[in-house]
Amino acid sequence: MQRSLFLPATLVSTALVMGAVTAAGGMTASAAPGRTAPGLTADGRTAAAAAVSLSVVPKPASATAGSGRFTLTRGARIVAAPGAQASAELSVAADLAAYLRPATGYRLPTVTGTPRPGDVVLKIGDPGTLRAGQQAEGYQLDTTASSATIEAPAAHGLYDGIQTFRQLLPAWISSPAVLPGPWTAPAVRITDYPRYGYRGVLLDIARHYESPSAVEKLISQVAAYKIDVFHLHLSDDQGFRLAINGFPRLTSIGSTGSVGTGGRLVDPGGFWTQAQYRAVVADAAAHFITVVPEVDSPGHNNAIIMSEYGDTRNPALPASPHGINCSQNNPPRWDYTEDVGYSALCPGSPDTWAIMRAIIGQLTAATPGPYYDLGGDEVPASLLSASRYAAFINRETGIVTGHHKTVMGWADIAGQGTRPPAGSVAEYWQPAAGSAPGTETGREAVAKHMKIVMAPANHTYLDQKYVVTAQSSVPPSLGMNWACPQGCDTDSAYDWDPGTFVSGVTDRNVIGVEGDMWGETVPNLSDVDYMVFPRLLAVAEVAWSPPARRTAASPAYRDFLRRLAAQGARLQAGRVNFYPSTEVPWSLDITGTTVTASARGQVDGPLATLSAPGFPASTLTMCDPSLGIGCTINWGDGSSTTGDVTGTNATGTHVNSLYVIFGQHTYAHRGTYHGTVTASAGSAAPVSAGFTVRWP
Repeated sequence: MQRSLFLPATLVSTALVMGAVTAAGGMTASAAPGRTAPGLTADGRTAAAAAVSLSVVPKPASATAGSGRFTLTRGARIVAAPGAQASAELSVAADLAAYLRPATGYRLPTVTGTPRPGDVVLKIGDPGTLRAGQQAEGYQLDTTASSATIEAPAAHGLYDGIQTFRQLLPAWISSPAVLPGPWTAPAVRITDYPRYGYRGVLLDIARHYESPSAVEKLISQVAAYKIDVFHLHLSDDQGFRLAINGFPRLTSIGSTGSVGTGGRLVDPGGFWTQAQYRAVVADAAAHFITVVPEVDSPGHNNAIIMSEYGDTRNPALPASPHGINCSQNNPPRWDYTEDVGYSALCPGSPDTWAIMRAIIGQLTAATPGPYYDLGGDEVPASLLSASRYAAFINRETGIVTGHHKTVMGWADIAGQGTRPPAGSVAEYWQPAAGSAPGTETGREAVAKHMKIVMAPANHTYLDQKYVVTAQSSVPPSLGMNWACPQGCDTDSAYDWDPGTFVSGVTDRNVIGVEGDMWGETVPNLSDVDYMVFPRLLAVAEVAWSPPARRTAASPAYRDFLRRLAAQGARLQAGRVNFYPSTEVPWSLDITGTTVTASARGQVDGPLATLSAPGFPASTLTMCDPSLGIGCTINWGDGSSTTGDVTGTNATGTHVNSLYVIFGQHTYAHRGTYHGTVTASAGSAAPVSAGFTVRWP
């Protein structure tokens, strides 16, 4: 590790420092509690007021400017430092190489040994800047003009570090197709670690089925923002999505429907085999993400009841399966609406426990992570009294702990009469804050020595509509608004503090934060993406970054919006659908290409690709500032023209596409020409990219 090449803040020129401060919008270096960060004096003042104009989300704990830029070149290698941890380093090195190869087209071999100038070095070790409690995922990243080094005490931290490194490179590094670059990163030292170890996202595949491949795609997308828990809601009233040995009707009947589509008549639903489930769990683990399976109980269980109520020939059911039904409908019937609170399994039925033991036993065996989520929410007293509900939860927690898993459930499981084991996890989902009615479940969980994952619906429920007014509902076909009557946009996801949200629940109790994507209205991954992004990035920052005053008028929020705006091109380059929120000052980004002129010196084709999220292209293709988008092509031979733009406007629940800028020109003489495309749109700052034309 070539620390001697790093230039500390005291050596950075005043011009660089002041420019960085202006551009950063408040991103200053900050020290970890009890330790002086690089470039900081003991009282927290910067040695040269250093800051870095980074667009990294979530915001690192500390960042200090260096001098110059690191360039990833065709000859670069990903080098694992020799030592006992080399195999783990090589594994993460392979991940980094796989992330970088598609856009760069470089080989980027992963090797163990002595680094050369231009290499990216990964090392498992103690960088000396992390306290004991920060080492599980903490890392230090140093980029200089000649090297990039990521050092972390554990492989998880090393993986977190490569996610940050990816964001130091241009947004186009997310492209699945080769682009010309250059691939440069600012010289910087980042010392970083998470506020919370649990940073989750929930995906509900029960209300609408999602395939394993779709879920794996979402896992890859969220890993880029240091999400490390994937909460998988596998069963609800409208669908049961995992094959359970001994209970084939759970999927032959229970999986064949979805919410809001005429149920089984229109949407055929679907289910996963256990082999597919294990493959998704393994894929998540490869991204350092822990899967938390959930089969909600004793409520939200109409799919189970409809499947097993008539299963009278199943030898696994020792009594009468009719006895499992404590729902409001007897006999039970399908309800493919968004209704909740009408179904419940009976705690006194032996058949209930035959079913639950099979589900819990097989799911826990297929899930190496520490948690099993038993649900426990929204069971009206009209279906199960408080004592019967508590009896169900207490019996089920015993089954879960018998399989050596930590009990997890919605904070309802901390209620009257329940006895969750100390250290169990309660997920707080109510929108109520402070000491308002509804917050008592959080305090009850603390009183029972449970840990808390914070997921208040009005801040982290990603199924809520972005905007709701008398004139509009955005998006019109997706989302709910029971927790967000006026809508929940990016500011709602950002402007709250998990450690102070509920009176009596502090960071001594909170282990993490979760964004929840409920599935009533989302039939496919594109719609999931539209609801998840960009709000999950705000949730990820709340979960990772140090506490800050995050009100809508705060410098922290303005800085976040600046960094979030730069993520637009990164998401677009990676082909991720998202909502182009009007709260975000989306920026333009552009990349050029290399073309070959015809035998007569003519060029007629694409010269650059433009990311302009939220900016519509005219239905006409001619670039024209009066139509909202302007582009000028300097051909490198002294001549300039206006280009043409093609692309797809935002439609319904799809962000606008990337735009391609075309040009036509004839050169007079053979040679190689270096031109420039400059694009502008609305009030965003214009952007330029070089392109190369070769006329052999």
